[in-house]
Amino acid sequence: MKLSGSYSLLKSAVLVGGLLASAAALADSAADESALIKRGEYTAVAADCGACHRQTKEDGAPFAGGYAIDSPMGRIIASNITPSKQYGIGNYSEQQFADAVRKGVAADGSNLYPAMPYTAYGAMSDEDIHALYTYFMKGVKPADIPAEAKTDLSFPFNVRQIMWGWNLLYRNDKPFEKQAGASDQLNRGKYLVDVLAHCSTCHTPRNMMMAEKGDQVLAGSPLGSWYAPNITPDKSGIGDWSQDDIVTYLKTGHLAGKAQAAGPMGEAVEHSFQHMNDDDLQAIAAWMKQVPAIATPSAPAATQPVKATDINQVIGGQGDQASLADSRSTDGAELYSGACASCHGRAGEGTKDNFYPSLTHNSAVSGQTASNLVMTIVDGIHRKSSDSDVGMPAFGQQLDNAQIASVTNYVRSHFANIDSQVTAEQVKTLRAGGDAPFIVRYVNVLMAVGGGVALLVLFALYRLVSKRKRR
Repeated sequence: MKLSGSYSLLKSAVLVGGLLASAAALADSAADESALIKRGEYTAVAADCGACHRQTKEDGAPFAGGYAIDSPMGRIIASNITPSKQYGIGNYSEQQFADAVRKGVAADGSNLYPAMPYTAYGAMSDEDIHALYTYFMKGVKPADIPAEAKTDLSFPFNVRQIMWGWNLLYRNDKPFEKQAGASDQLNRGKYLVDVLAHCSTCHTPRNMMMAEKGDQVLAGSPLGSWYAPNITPDKSGIGDWSQDDIVTYLKTGHLAGKAQAAGPMGEAVEHSFQHMNDDDLQAIAAWMKQVPAIATPSAPAATQPVKATDINQVIGGQGDQASLADSRSTDGAELYSGACASCHGRAGEGTKDNFYPSLTHNSAVSGQTASNLVMTIVDGIHRKSSDSDVGMPAFGQQLDNAQIASVTNYVRSHFANIDSQVTAEQVKTLRAGGDAPFIVRYVNVLMAVGGGVALLVLFALYRLVSKRKRR
């Protein structure tokens, strides 16, 4: 009896111990998964996934897609990347997810367009891919709704198979390489700048085939209607910015006396940079301070003294924005007084607290091109940052192209001493998405040449086969 009782007690103890061990293992597993989801969420923020894969409405479901990306080839609609099995990526395996992120190949084998920056994500680490996949599958709510729109590019860009050749030439399949001898902070900054934050996809000039120029990394490039400026440490870039200046700008989108984020950069601040931790922002800034400096030309200075502003003219119409819709004036001073002076000041000095920024020593005003100033006037600024919500009204509906050109020229000449010659036609082009790149302008010629070469090859093969048959 004693032996039987002891055996029962021992058996019970083993069972209880097993249950406790299983419970502990499950708890550890749940904790591990929770940490993995959290890492994936942060990786998605650093990679700025939410800025593109969002709905157009303010309260739309996260990552449900529908946002239109204006590319040189036309409007590309960001897809639903929630775990919806019907409309999203719920049926993707982790390998299929990795191929989409790194190689630009969807689960069905179709090619993605490089508006999805897989050329940068190609170097994403296995650990980040795994965390990102876990987050999207287990940390994101499925959005079981159809896309608001679909990508519908004109021929031949609607033929996704053509991306195979482009990928063969320009896709990056190399894993991330740390810089030998660099500190952990610098290598973290390099990984963030080159891979997750994909800075070069906007700030690096592109060649005729729309691939990045490897010898001009981060030297500045047109970005549709906007211009992504030189962000190398040259004096024509951000050479006079301190490391803390860079951090402040990324966190708030504003750097007094130097720059304000608008357009695509404003979106990057709102959806990505301001949510990153200080260590990563410092790492980015540290890396940016030591990338190769590349000089870019400045905007031409005015060769004649700028005509003095008629202060009475500015004061007389200051803040009279209501009359702009009915105004046909193309006088820059009049337009500035009605649209701008009440916030930015008669002399472009802004306010003392920098809430309304100065227009002197302002990168949008003094930039290499007038694109960012024009588009800021057209679209305004709508940016939520860590320190405040920033807004500037859009004047695109109130002012015509000639008026926008005039006020742009007035601001650049008076507050940056630039020989500004923006025309109404240039404003029209910027409103329509900017200058078309070579591959878009000459696509028909390239297709004709390609077709001709293909015919010549076929003819040569035919002649070769015919000769062999005669033998």
